[in-house]
This record gives sequence, C-alpha cells and structure tokens, in this order.
Amino acid sequence: MTAAALRALHRGRAAGDPLVLPGPWDAESARIFAAAGFPALATPSAGIAAALGYADGSTPADEMFAAVARIVRAVDVPVTADLEAGYGLPAKELVERIAATGAVGCNIEDSDHHTGTLTDAGRQADRLAEIRAAAGDGLVINARIDVFLPGRSDSGGTDLAAQVEEAVRRGLRYADAGADCVYPILAPPEVLRELADRIGLPVNAIAVPGGPSPRELGAAGASRVTFGGGLHRRAMATVRDVAEEIRTA
Repeated sequence: MTAAALRALHRGRAAGDPLVLPGPWDAESARIFAAAGFPALATPSAGIAAALGYADGSTPADEMFAAVARIVRAVDVPVTADLEAGYGLPAKELVERIAATGAVGCNIEDSDHHTGTLTDAGRQADRLAEIRAAAGDGLVINARIDVFLPGRSDSGGTDLAAQVEEAVRRGLRYADAGADCVYPILAPPEVLRELADRIGLPVNAIAVPGGPSPRELGAAGASRVTFGGGLHRRAMATVRDVAEEIRTA
C-alpha cells in the first residue's frame, strides 16, 4: 500500500463521512480492524506502549518501530504510525526507519514529553519540512497540534479563542512545511470547521468515550478520526471483566 492511496482517502470526504482510522496495538488487533472493512489503520503510541509494558511516551524507539512493522505485515491496508515527536531522530533517519516498517504515514506531535511544553512553532515547522524533503511524496504527514492539551501554558491557557488562534498559526506553518493534515488533539468539536477552513488542510479529530461519534465529528468539520489509545483501553476493560469472571466462577 502506498502513501498516495492513504492520501487519496482524505480527499473529497462528505460531511458526516470522515476517514475513520482504528488504532491497532498489535498484529491481531490490526487483522480484526482490517477484516471489519476499514480502509486504513492508525497505530496509537499509547496503545502500543501499554501492550509492550511501557508508560505512554516512554517506549524505546526500536521497540515502537518493531511493533509498527508487525502491524503493517499483518494487513493489506495502508498504515500510518503515531511516532510521538520522532524520538529525536534526524529527519532522514526517521523517514528511513518509517519506510523500513512499511508504514506510509506518520503522526508527529509538537510538544515535548519531558517538559510538557509546546515546541517552538518555527522549529517544528522546520523539522516537518525536513521530513517532507527526505520523504518526498512517499509519506502522509499528520502534524499534531497540542495547544488544546491541558497544561500547555503557552497555548492560551483555557481561553478557547486564544487556543484557536495559536492552533491556526501553527497549522498554517505546518501546512507551508508540507504537512498533509493537521491534528489539533482534543480541540472542541465546535471549532473543528473553523480550523479546517482557516488552515486549509484536512483536520484529524480524536473520538473519546462519551464524546461525539466519528460521524458527528465529521459533520463538525473533521476529515479524519482516530482514537488514540482508547480502543486498547476498551479491549483491556473487557479482558479485566473476563479475568474477574474466571476468578469468581
């Protein structure tokens, strides 16, 4: 599967019909989602971390790339990989390692796991431009925008209007750098349409328990919907129920 095939899935989406990308954490979950008919998959760093026994954000790069490769080998649909902030790898090496897994897309976030602060927008745009230059059109780049995450004090705090302005500012920089889509994680649904219109790229929204459905997020302006580590957590809740049933049987 190619980046062109994945890129094409983002285009021409009708309102209420976003590209829904389940998040497999291993080969078997990937096979299940692909067999259900989903046209592409998006690996979650949090789900893979948990499956490998790590806290979110602490998975060694080698283990993350190996896990992504196992998922890609298990299915015949395009896979895009959440690679956190890129593990500090130079752009050329990062692109080479993504290619070695067989993934045709990546999610790159713009905050620092160690400090919990946003990366300078100019520096992040430069990094995205380097990734694009190294990958050519062989990689779908989803640029995550973290201004709506709690605790990002330099993103406008809890002032939604200020957060939107900062998200647009960053999104425009990332679009100029060659991003294919933007991912303003945890952006309120009511601002998704504005972000899509002002940035001019497909917007990725996250579906969370108790929140709007993927179709509702699509109607609100999202062209693409992912789940973070949510599907892994739901699966593990079922495993806990089974464990309790067995223990008390």
